[in-house]
Amino acid sequence: MTNNQLQITGSRHQDERGIITYNNDFDASQIKRIYTIENHSTDFIRGWQGHKIEQRWFSCMKGSFEISVIVVDNFTNPSKYLIIQKYLLTDDVLTYLHIPSGCITAIQAKEEGSKLLVLADYGLGEINDEYRFDLNYFDKS
Repeated sequence: MTNNQLQITGSRHQDERGIITYNNDFDASQIKRIYTIENHSTDFIRGWQGHKIEQRWFSCMKGSFEISVIVVDNFTNPSKYLIIQKYLLTDDVLTYLHIPSGCITAIQAKEEGSKLLVLADYGLGEINDEYRFDLNYFDKS
């Protein structure tokens, strides 16, 4: 996984009328569900959570978020030494971070009042595909 494979970079246009953030390269045809996440504080990290089958796309609507991503080797008993990749999403452009199936995430707001848009390719309850791991499970220290 590299930044180029996962991030679909958006853009921004500003003129006398205001600002437009957009992403003309994002294909939303797989999306079945949309929701938002607002962590209660910048100290809180929501994770580790993910899906063996489902995919997610994240975009920051307000503020900024650090999204940590792990490709899981075994959802029953994952290695504690898997690689953690970190991505920063900000509200200045409409960039989407694609989280493919087989990944888990940990999500931390970096600014108070941050809001994250989440898009999913399965409807709520359509399949049973949610996996959670303790936040310290992959801590190598």
